[in-house]
Amino acid sequence: MENTRLWQLLLTLTPEERQGLKKFVESPFFNQRPEAARLLDALLISFKKGRPAPGKEQVFEQVFEGRDFDDHRLRMAISFLYQLARQFLTVQDFLEDEVHVAIRESEVLRRRKLYALSRHCLDSARNTLDVHKVRNADFFDQEYRLLLEECRLEMSRPGAQPERLQALSEQLDKAFLSRKLWQNCALLSHQNMAKSDFGPGLLDHALDGLDEPAVPAIAIYFWYYRALTQPENSEQHYQRFKKMLFEHADIFPGEELRDLYLLAINFCIKKYNAGNQAFLREQLELYQRGLEHRYFLVAGELSAYTYLNVVTLALVLQELDWAAQFIEAYRPMLAPERQESFFSFNKARLEYAQKRPGHALQLLQKAEYKEVLLGLAAKTLQLKIYYESGEFDLLDAHLQSLKTYLYRKKVMGYHRENYMNTIRFTLKLLEIKPYDQAARAALKQAIEQTGAVAEKEWLLAQL
Repeated sequence: MENTRLWQLLLTLTPEERQGLKKFVESPFFNQRPEAARLLDALLISFKKGRPAPGKEQVFEQVFEGRDFDDHRLRMAISFLYQLARQFLTVQDFLEDEVHVAIRESEVLRRRKLYALSRHCLDSARNTLDVHKVRNADFFDQEYRLLLEECRLEMSRPGAQPERLQALSEQLDKAFLSRKLWQNCALLSHQNMAKSDFGPGLLDHALDGLDEPAVPAIAIYFWYYRALTQPENSEQHYQRFKKMLFEHADIFPGEELRDLYLLAINFCIKKYNAGNQAFLREQLELYQRGLEHRYFLVAGELSAYTYLNVVTLALVLQELDWAAQFIEAYRPMLAPERQESFFSFNKARLEYAQKRPGHALQLLQKAEYKEVLLGLAAKTLQLKIYYESGEFDLLDAHLQSLKTYLYRKKVMGYHRENYMNTIRFTLKLLEIKPYDQAARAALKQAIEQTGAVAEKEWLLAQL
């Protein structure tokens, strides 16, 4: 059972959702196959008692008591229960959107010519929508669907005049512009990071003549889009984007705020890579503000790579005291399976930056790194410590071990080339005599002219 789609789905459910599913499956409106309910009961026992997934023969005996094992029959029951579980989650998700539900109810009642009841549903949807603080593209979509249903209701009555068509047209503009700007900003940001091709579609035509959008959710994405598409004024546009984002953060849900902050950070990365050093600190300040407001947390959990990126920025900017506090404070918010490795690695980097290589080595050696690239980064830090401490015998053995690791882990070509070049140049460093200036100059030139070298700056600093 462990490898079935049904079991994988059940693993994601909370205890409350499992009980909800049980009621759903027991309802004759949704299910008229009693074996589906018995199958669910058999599987839920494992969750209640903290047991692993039961075997098929065991489940079959519980579901089809007294019958000979029939794999096909069991698979049919599993498939049907899996469909019911998907339907349950879909229905539950649909019912949580009160506005959408009310609009659909209005449509159903309108088609039955129950106009007063339909109007009551729309009033309920309007009241629910108006109390929401969120005013993003999702809101404008719902507002448009609500206005559209109000227009249809008005036009369903004999002799009625379509009073809301102008408002409907204006709302469609808001819905389109906010959604299209959101989409294009995400695509452009991805293009800048991944160097992929991108087409703006209808957006540039839609923005023609639009200088200063009045709606904050449109204006925020508008200025970010301008920052990416008008490089001559990109920093000015970025500052307008950031100012409005800070001023109107309450109109977005948490997930979208996180995405907006990541858009801002991606812009900073692009600017920093182009040579503007000021945007390195800008990145850290965005992370700090986002962390302060908990925008980067998903269900109370911080991405391990966000944790890694924040520490990297703090160390480069020599914000060592802040980095120390961050590493400790956010350790419990990492996923349990990544907590030890990412904490130990980042703590080791901090110890190294604070000139305590011995402590750094202890941290690096006690952690198990399941992520290949994190393991490579840890081994590279060990390399630097051995070299700087004059532990050349240990360094030589470590370099051979690192080379073996690169081949054994089947690291992607670009990363393998990076680290193989680092190994090669480190070995050459060991071979050069201290006063052979010509050899040092030649090695420096070779490192500078080689594109893919991990720790290039550190290697050059040793020369």
